[in-house]
Amino acid sequence: MLFRHSKADLFVPDQTDPAQAFARVTHLGIVSHQDDLEIAAYHGITECFRRDEKWFGGVVVTNGSGSPRKGPYAHYTDEEMLEVRKHEQRKAAFVGEYSVMVQLGYPSEDVKTGRKEDVSDDLLRILKLTQPQFVYLHNPADRHDTHVATFLRCLEALRSLPKEARPQRVYGCEVWRKLDWLLSEDKVMLWVDQYPHLIGALLAVFDSQISGGKRYDLAEEGLRRANATYFDSHTTDATNSLTFAMDLTPLIQDDTLNPEEFALGFVDRLKDDVRARMRKFA
Repeated sequence: MLFRHSKADLFVPDQTDPAQAFARVTHLGIVSHQDDLEIAAYHGITECFRRDEKWFGGVVVTNGSGSPRKGPYAHYTDEEMLEVRKHEQRKAAFVGEYSVMVQLGYPSEDVKTGRKEDVSDDLLRILKLTQPQFVYLHNPADRHDTHVATFLRCLEALRSLPKEARPQRVYGCEVWRKLDWLLSEDKVMLWVDQYPHLIGALLAVFDSQISGGKRYDLAEEGLRRANATYFDSHTTDATNSLTFAMDLTPLIQDDTLNPEEFALGFVDRLKDDVRARMRKFA
């Protein structure tokens, strides 16, 4: 067993030897829940789709057992829902042609408090096995507690790597707090228009969520189109599908940077921009 939780699940869609599947990963997404990858790390998935020289690897940290449920899943127990979501995530990895899909199987509380060190150690092991060039994480301003805790465990793992083994870029991506509020100069604009059909196909496999009353498939397609159109008021659209991210790379280049202060810097710059604009026309 590579990982510390007894419920951890490893899936290699094309049945390549796991060591090789880890080693060929160039783009790695690490998120809290099943279907977060397909939302937050969609740029990495499309960058690698049908590419021999680029491979996407996915990591889901929690087991998803506490998700809302409705319709055909209304009476599922947490244990039954855990199995459903695990298989749905495997299906998405197959559809998206991921190199490797790891589900670490931790309850959310373990990520926040109970087994923080185990989570960080598992993530460090994955980072050493993959040595990715690009990493996609939750952004530290997300409004979901588990997402923020997962981001912190990821940062601990990344900072445990030798400097020369760290990724080229780390992105903090959108899920439960969108990033349209960032100043233009603080936005990383990730074009996701290469495969317009893929987002719907990926999210459609998460039937437990869609049937449970959360139409992520429709919402995410609409959001990406809205981002592309509303990004700038004085230019025509250069793409029809855009997602935003924070550049978190400075946090792994300088271990003395406080992640809380780093995140609040984005908020402070927005506050200054609002103040200056109001005062200019008062």
